[in-house]
Amino acid sequence: MLNNVAAVLVDGVHPFELGVVCEVFGLDRSDEGLPVYDFAVVSAEGPVLGTHVGGLTVSTPYGLDRLEEADLIAVPAADANIDRAYPPELLAALRRAVDRGARVLSVCSGVFVLGAAGLLDGRRCAVHWRHADVLARRYPRTTVEPDVLYVDADPVITSAGTAAGIDACLHLVRKEQGPEVANRIARRMVVPPHRDGGQAQYIERPLPRSRCDTVGEVLAWMEQHLDEEVTVEQLAERAHMSPRTFARRFQQETGTTPYRWLLRQRVLLAQHLLEATDETVDAIAWRAGFGTAGALRHQFVQALGTSPNAYRRTFRGPQAAA
Repeated sequence: MLNNVAAVLVDGVHPFELGVVCEVFGLDRSDEGLPVYDFAVVSAEGPVLGTHVGGLTVSTPYGLDRLEEADLIAVPAADANIDRAYPPELLAALRRAVDRGARVLSVCSGVFVLGAAGLLDGRRCAVHWRHADVLARRYPRTTVEPDVLYVDADPVITSAGTAAGIDACLHLVRKEQGPEVANRIARRMVVPPHRDGGQAQYIERPLPRSRCDTVGEVLAWMEQHLDEEVTVEQLAERAHMSPRTFARRFQQETGTTPYRWLLRQRVLLAQHLLEATDETVDAIAWRAGFGTAGALRHQFVQALGTSPNAYRRTFRGPQAAA
């Protein structure tokens, strides 16, 4: 049962990410017939903690012993989480919690605390897309999924950046206490109880460039002709290479195949047009080289986990043209 919840903090905690956990689990909503959690904010590093907001501190009387009775331990993001060591007592407490059947949940860079405790090994996890590569290198025994809002690898739940912590917390409430409870809490918070798509739609993906000049001119030409159908043979001829040599050089210099590179650029162009213009999805599909709106929708969902119309509403508001 989800009843006793503790948010454990290290120095430099981010107030918003802490606030997410407090908002879902720390408020008394008994007047609406909603569950009341036995909630506490716990310090892992003394009674007063700094935050990443200038001059703001957090004070709490609870120490790590409070974690021993928690059904859920939430670890919000904190400044320098990526490059610091953590109190051994905190890491041991997190391991004991999982061993006795409790859950742990991280918000954004709080996942690095779970990694330091060894709780990510052999599990899938989520993190803010900016930290995904670092997390994967530091903890190679975990599978980092940079495109999702959260991952439930029970008893370890991890979420991506900032507001994705809301998604993870509401998911856990929904899982333990049903959709009605989760939906009513979400309404009180004025947030959707479930968001379509994943983190992929929020990732900034600059156009990748060649690391040398071998295929650079071909890449530039491809960017200017995304609406044209081309073959590897045609690209190789433009680069004055055999198709086999061209494909090998392309892979070496871009890290992907010509088809996948072209597909990524087309999706990027479609994203830009959906955000910046009122063109119809059909027109954007043609301009981006997908041909039909159906083909654009298919590739968009595959790449970003959401539809073109939903993406446009997210980034331009509900009044945007479809």
